[in-house]
Amino acid sequence: MKKTILFIGTLFCLVSLSAQSAARVKVKDAQTGLPLPYVTIFSTNPSLQAVTDETGQADLQAFSSAAAIQFVYLGYEPHTSSYQEVVAQGFVVSLEPIDLTLEEVVVAANRWEQDKRLVPNKIASIRPGEITFQNPQTAADLLAITGDVFIQKSQQGGGSPMIRGFAANRVLIVVDGVRMNNAIFRSGNLQNIISLDPLVTENAEVIFGPGSVIYGSDAVGGVMDFHTLTPEVGAPGSRRLGGSVMARYSSAGQEKTTHAHLTYGQSNFGGVTSISYSDFGDLRMGSKGPEEYLRSWYAGRSNGKDTVFSNPDPLIQRTSGYRQLNLMQKLRWQPTPHWDLQYGGHYSTTTDVPRYDRLIELRNGVPRSAEWYYGPQTWMMHNLQLRHQRETALFDQIRLTTAYQYLEESRHDRSFNRSAVRHRTEQVDVITVNIDADKKLTERQSLFYGVEWMWNGLRSTAYQENVNSGAISPLSTRYPDGSRMRFGAAYTNYRNELQEALTLQAGLRYTITGLDATIDTSFFPFPFVDANLSNGALNGSLGIVWRPSENWQWNTNLSTGFRAPNIDDVGKIFDSEPGSVIIANPDLRPEYAYSAELGLAYAGNNRVKIELTTFYTELRQAMVRRPFTLDGQDSILYDGVPSQVLSIQNAARAFVYGIQASAQTKWGKGWSMRGQINWQRGREQDDENDTYVPLRHAAPAYGLVQLQYARQGWRFSLQYLFNAEIPFADLAPSEQEKPAIYAQDDAGNPYSPRWYTLTARGSYLLSTQWQFTLALENITDQRYRPYSSGIAGPGRNLVLSATYRLP
Repeated sequence: MKKTILFIGTLFCLVSLSAQSAARVKVKDAQTGLPLPYVTIFSTNPSLQAVTDETGQADLQAFSSAAAIQFVYLGYEPHTSSYQEVVAQGFVVSLEPIDLTLEEVVVAANRWEQDKRLVPNKIASIRPGEITFQNPQTAADLLAITGDVFIQKSQQGGGSPMIRGFAANRVLIVVDGVRMNNAIFRSGNLQNIISLDPLVTENAEVIFGPGSVIYGSDAVGGVMDFHTLTPEVGAPGSRRLGGSVMARYSSAGQEKTTHAHLTYGQSNFGGVTSISYSDFGDLRMGSKGPEEYLRSWYAGRSNGKDTVFSNPDPLIQRTSGYRQLNLMQKLRWQPTPHWDLQYGGHYSTTTDVPRYDRLIELRNGVPRSAEWYYGPQTWMMHNLQLRHQRETALFDQIRLTTAYQYLEESRHDRSFNRSAVRHRTEQVDVITVNIDADKKLTERQSLFYGVEWMWNGLRSTAYQENVNSGAISPLSTRYPDGSRMRFGAAYTNYRNELQEALTLQAGLRYTITGLDATIDTSFFPFPFVDANLSNGALNGSLGIVWRPSENWQWNTNLSTGFRAPNIDDVGKIFDSEPGSVIIANPDLRPEYAYSAELGLAYAGNNRVKIELTTFYTELRQAMVRRPFTLDGQDSILYDGVPSQVLSIQNAARAFVYGIQASAQTKWGKGWSMRGQINWQRGREQDDENDTYVPLRHAAPAYGLVQLQYARQGWRFSLQYLFNAEIPFADLAPSEQEKPAIYAQDDAGNPYSPRWYTLTARGSYLLSTQWQFTLALENITDQRYRPYSSGIAGPGRNLVLSATYRLP
């Protein structure tokens, strides 16, 4: 496995930076006393800007001659003070939270910051304070905070987001401006998102609906845009050292997580160094729920033979634990106010991750698999970003982002009472280049535009090992070894504030994609050897935002999205489920999504906020699994199992429609409540029977209700999370064929029962350095399994964490 150390400097070389600036301001919430990270601080005379770090601190030395310093933070009243007033206040500034409004700044819509009131499509934001309070275990759990993203898990080391009926390679993951999706992102459920470290996430945004105009292929259901900690640049002549240490324990999985990061800076330079380590044990499920979920047995080896063991505690999901390490190094250099250069290095790896849903399947009354696990999932990214801000004829600001990513994943499985262990490994190299710019044409008109280029290279290897003798023999690879994939694109997005209350946005993008693969015919008699694809795709969007008053906002958006065939679609050979095998198809074309949404938002008396969005998306030329033949045969022997031959084909039309609704209210001093619900219905064409069947990734109705209180360093919440039932008749055909992961109805058919959890959470800021969090999740100890998931959710779960921030 490729080993990479990303720490550019060591902690020891930071000793010289430990001298603290005497002019460091601390910005905090006036009600809770909690520090406010990433507050924007600026003055116009002289023209200066700074941002608080994650401890709510920033260096004000350069502002000593400023007559007025402004402190601006989303959701808080702007604050203005002179430098002398800040000094008189002991370098402590308290911001008052404002009540509910329609104002919010978002980045994901056009890759640049803009007022959400000008954006015609739905965007959900996750801010630093919420991430700290919710304390998510993984990046998938972080997305669930929104209440608008459904998370499926095949195993504990998993998390596949479902957005508006789409998932996996039909939704796009973006990290610090770089797309994470690669050439082997599959249509089944994915766990790549857990490679991201939620403990270094500064903020995250989710764009709902097609985002292909700005982000290209795969952005069909939505875009998940993650931003990690940004280094704070020190003022000339200043030095500083900050950071924090966190430890967390949760009882349901015996989780033990530790995290530490250092922030440092001096004279136009800054950096962040981070490490996180998590140890997840076997997960305990709840005691009240379907008996089908109980883990009464597990497979293992005894005296050189496969054996079925009785599980002494059926609530413990044996062989579900794993461990994970995340490292991050970011450096920033700002030689002048106009130039900003940033480097970001990310490294994530896991131990072996048991594929839990496969380990609970039976075949002829005995376990289907003696072992089935993913090998260490390794992800690495080097990201270099150069930003220039200065008004020119072509742009006001422009950003060049280059990145290299490396992904390694592997699958290892052995059938029960068989001696052959199958090892299949994939390694992907990804290079991306993005240039994004914006230009204010007039007082009311702005233009956003850019170009993008990406290249993927794949190495796919496989071998078979005899578990008894250790003998090695050849095995078919999952993908064509040496495959390549590439695309280039250009886009533009135009915004016109036609009137004070009316905004128009329109965009276009053209993408050229290419793929080259050589099919190995050593194991299967394919009628072709080379698969060479070249496709073009034109996408557009048109949206209008109407604000008839300060309290009301209407928006409508029409957009198209697309997904180009990748190597997983074209050349994969694997068993999708027992008795079925998917083989290569070199004749694929892109699939296209056509979407419309209508949104309404109301914020009244600064105390109530209501949002309602309806949407409809249609997918044409959908790439779906369909029966196929190989050398005239509709079934073959794959890994020793007779299997029906399937392939990915442009053979269907699919559609999904639904409603997303939320309401928030605040009252008294520190009290608030919010509720959210998502309902969707999806159907996919079954061309064999000329009917429409349920869409696999259309989640059941789900949502949450949360009551919260925050005051003087304390914060408490009580949350009710709920999921509706999906009866057997509404399960997708592929889900109906997975009885091992579902409960049984009265007729003995699989179905997904409704469920709920009740969680109490609290945090206390003991001082500016110490913060403690306590949570009791799933208080009533419900036994539940989210739709399409292979592993049951945690039972009653006590979560304890402590954070220490350097002063």
